[in-house]
Amino acid sequence: MKISVIGCGYLGAVHAATLASMGHTVVGIDVDPAKVEQLGRGVPPFHEPGLDELLRDGRSSGRLRFSTDAADAKDAQVHFLCVGTPQDKTSDAADLTFLVSAARTLLPHLAAGAVVVGKSTVPVGTVEMLRGVLARRPDVLLGWNPEFLRQGTAVKDSLVPDRLVYGVDGGRGAAFNPSTGAPLGVAAALDAVYEPLLRAGIPRLVCNFATAELIKSAANAYLATKVSFINAVAELCDASGADVGELSEAMGLDPRIGNRYLHAGLGFGGGCLPKDIRSFRSQAAGHGVTAVEDWMGLVDEVNLGQRSRTVDLAAELCGGTLAGRSVTVLGASFKPDTDDIRDSPALDVADRLAAAGAHVTVTDPKAVNQAWRRYPRLRFETSTGRALEGAELVLLLTEWDEYRQLSPSVAGGLVRRRVVLDARNVLDADAWRAGGWVVRGLGTNAGMPTGGAASATTAPATDRVPASRAR
Repeated sequence: MKISVIGCGYLGAVHAATLASMGHTVVGIDVDPAKVEQLGRGVPPFHEPGLDELLRDGRSSGRLRFSTDAADAKDAQVHFLCVGTPQDKTSDAADLTFLVSAARTLLPHLAAGAVVVGKSTVPVGTVEMLRGVLARRPDVLLGWNPEFLRQGTAVKDSLVPDRLVYGVDGGRGAAFNPSTGAPLGVAAALDAVYEPLLRAGIPRLVCNFATAELIKSAANAYLATKVSFINAVAELCDASGADVGELSEAMGLDPRIGNRYLHAGLGFGGGCLPKDIRSFRSQAAGHGVTAVEDWMGLVDEVNLGQRSRTVDLAAELCGGTLAGRSVTVLGASFKPDTDDIRDSPALDVADRLAAAGAHVTVTDPKAVNQAWRRYPRLRFETSTGRALEGAELVLLLTEWDEYRQLSPSVAGGLVRRRVVLDARNVLDADAWRAGGWVVRGLGTNAGMPTGGAASATTAPATDRVPASRAR
């Protein structure tokens, strides 16, 4: 099939590349000439494992190209709207400006019988608004096909998704021929797009527009609830002497609960989950559903509170004040395997530490170039070893494998004080303590030696580095 993808940011670039890998002829349309030029060379403008190979394959096969001219989409049979829907600058609601603009730009170039399919995460009721934009073209079909990509695994999520969801006018009852059961209209077009996935047994769910619009936000709201729940429990564990790691392991063995997203730590960030739960809250408020509105508000509050807790623990580990302390932060991206720093908990905490007077050095395997311009009072290093030199406190804030696998002895030879705050609860605390480190986590300190926090205020002489290496 000939397919266009409108918007070549994170979602659009991955979607265009994966569709081309399925054998379709795809054109990606974006208003940013620099992004289009880079994608056209087969180089992704952001870090996502596996995407560079797909872009190169699509380019070499001739099935994938990119353009700034919407007219290049005129021959496509299916058009996917993949533009961003960021949080509105003045409220919790989603900003649909880019989505509406994309639909209007595409309108003059739609062939008769074309199918326009939204993939962006949107509030319920968006399809009705877009129906108004497309009202002059009754020969064009409109559908919704929400995305469920996770940064760091987006290529896999596209090629081997958990499910496909089609939102169609009239819902499932209107999507199939009542006599033959054959798909009709939007459902038929999407079946053709995803034929390799359907043949591989990927589940397909067909529903009405409202359900398709709500499903991504509802799924993200549930995941955010699990994260914030276990983080709230972690605070209770710290207050009571329990260990949240052991507690969550026991909870996760209950098949009604499961262990995914039940890992306590610094909390979530990024360009999707925070804004999606706020949009969900705004939608609930608009429909008078106060239970969901209040619930999402509490989830957001607990999540942001983890950042304050981390800063407070860092001050405690520095003897009560961060002023003048040399602090190293491991991680800048909001999660591992991406260079995305949007609403990064790691950078938020690092900036708060600097605001409290600490001398903060941040390192990250991929995100340093994205971060240094936006956080001028932070110092950045691409080398983990250089970042650790002379540190009086180390904070692990993004759980890259590189940091999980750090040697306590090697790291101990670089720092000034062997004190680490593992805000992601991923280090082998026993191994690090055996290496002479004071280790703190969030909700995992039941096994910490009595006086562990206090003992961190003065480093043993063996933890000192030569003055020439101290910062």
